[in-house]
Amino acid sequence: MKLKDKSCIVTGAASGIGNAIAHKYASEGGKVAIADLNLEAAQKAADDIQAKYGTEALAVAMDVTSEDQVNAGVAQVVEAWGAVDVLVSNAGIQIVNPVENFAYADWKKMLAIHLDGAFLTSKAVLPHMYAQKSGSIIFMGSVHSKEASPLKSAYVTAKHGLLGLSRVIAKEGGKKGVRSNVICPGFVRTPLVDKQIPEQARELGISEEEVISRVMLGQTVDGEFTTVDDIAEVALFFAGFQTNALTGQSLVASHGWFME
Repeated sequence: MKLKDKSCIVTGAASGIGNAIAHKYASEGGKVAIADLNLEAAQKAADDIQAKYGTEALAVAMDVTSEDQVNAGVAQVVEAWGAVDVLVSNAGIQIVNPVENFAYADWKKMLAIHLDGAFLTSKAVLPHMYAQKSGSIIFMGSVHSKEASPLKSAYVTAKHGLLGLSRVIAKEGGKKGVRSNVICPGFVRTPLVDKQIPEQARELGISEEEVISRVMLGQTVDGEFTTVDDIAEVALFFAGFQTNALTGQSLVASHGWFME
């Protein structure tokens, strides 16, 4: 098992991509903390994982934009398991609007959840990883870490920013045994993406079917959505990689939507 007895924190893990990653880590022997705004949903996810895999799972209430909640959540995990071996900063939302109509409050909210959340969770786990001289930090980026799309100014800005933060952590953490990477998914059919379909149809003046076929899947090689299981496999790959050879790198998983 690639993560046997490793202590893993996954934010936004009560559903969607984060939940798939938590299940994948548990299937590989990891102990998984489900960190989520919704503690009730996090507890259900943790119970499901324990029942399915027989591994330890912990529900943690966490607003990733709150330094106090992040620090308390990480402390809860360290108290329970004595370490943090893997952090997946996955929590995120989506708000779409053209720049001229993008509310400043929404801009700040987007950057706070995606960028501040990645910074605060990393800041909280790094002292523990440095003390044990090992650790893996994984940010959930996007093809929009590499490319831009209309209506997504805040999201694109935040996802680009994660590349820079990851590279700095890789530079600072390399000699201390800590690796940092970014996963860059294409369109994954989650509630976050489903919410965008009618919003983009309205803003772009096209049908919802056209949003899916043209905007979301038109640039893929096969017209297929990336799946949560695809991304969970990449998250396992980065978490289980044992050397610094890939630190600071990002990996796009998008059915060819973006290539580099």
